Amino acid sequence: MLNIKNLSVSVEDRKILEDINIEVDEGDIVAILGPNGHGKSTILKSIFNHYSINKDNGEIYFNNININNLEPNDISKLGIFLTPQISEEIPGVNMIDFLKLMINSHRENPISIVELFSLTEKYIKELDLNRDILKRHINLGFSGGEKKKSEILQMLLINPKLLLLDEIDSGLDVDSLDLICKKILDWFSEEKKSIVLVSHNEKIFTKLKPNKVIVLLEGKIRAIGGFELIEKVNTNGYGWLKNENI
Repeated sequence: MLNIKNLSVSVEDRKILEDINIEVDEGDIVAILGPNGHGKSTILKSIFNHYSINKDNGEIYFNNININNLEPNDISKLGIFLTPQISEEIPGVNMIDFLKLMINSHRENPISIVELFSLTEKYIKELDLNRDILKRHINLGFSGGEKKKSEILQMLLINPKLLLLDEIDSGLDVDSLDLICKKILDWFSEEKKSIVLVSHNEKIFTKLKPNKVIVLLEGKIRAIGGFELIEKVNTNGYGWLKNENI
């Protein structure tokens, strides 16, 4: 589904990623681990061609389509959704207007008002959000939990093929994390989808159970394995990886 080949990335002339190779197959849940500031979020931003990054080398393919130079909106339309680490506030734009625009950009025929409100009401209830959120400006004054739940609301409404989660657990209490993980797994189980997950939270790994684990250190992949790699990092930290280079 996703194939990252020999990716090297700089931000403001500083090398962040070097020679990254990652394959995500249909049905995979891939966890990316590593200390803060070592390039995990940059990998996800690179997939979406974020304006802050410069690709020095490498190619990224999604379902055999080279997305290396596509605009983020076109990448989204192919079926990739990113929940960012920091949800930006957008004053002046109501959530319901944004959701309508977002949905219509991913379908041939515009969504009707009846269907729009039916879908949003359904997911808002399932995510334990207040329906007044639809009248509020995007993320403006939202709590940490509301921001993360609204990201999942957007994901459910457009139903992507590949979900990129950048610290979706940030700002969530225990109950909210459990709820969001359940909704993600419900979405994942409906048909073969894929997830790439960045987090430091052992609980979210336990809930989502990644089958592939990648450890990033100083912008390079230092280890690839299964769930046992998460357990080893939790027990021993990252020091043992400094001399590894796969």
